[in-house]
Amino acid sequence: MDYAKKWYLSKTVWGALLAVAAPLFQMGGIYLDEGMQSDLATSITTFAGASGGLLALFGRISAKDTLVR
Repeated sequence: MDYAKKWYLSKTVWGALLAVAAPLFQMGGIYLDEGMQSDLATSITTFAGASGGLLALFGRISAKDTLVR
């Protein structure tokens, strides 16, 4: 595997966390079926990726030092 990504961009990690959390939610009266868990994991990873991109862009714009080649 040549490509590594951050843990929070992994649908597998979020899917596993939601699979663990779903029974706890159900105890509180919130039911998450498998389709909803999958959709939620996809939404979380999409949001995390977009947030990371915006943070990187903000960091570059607000940086005081210039980039060198």
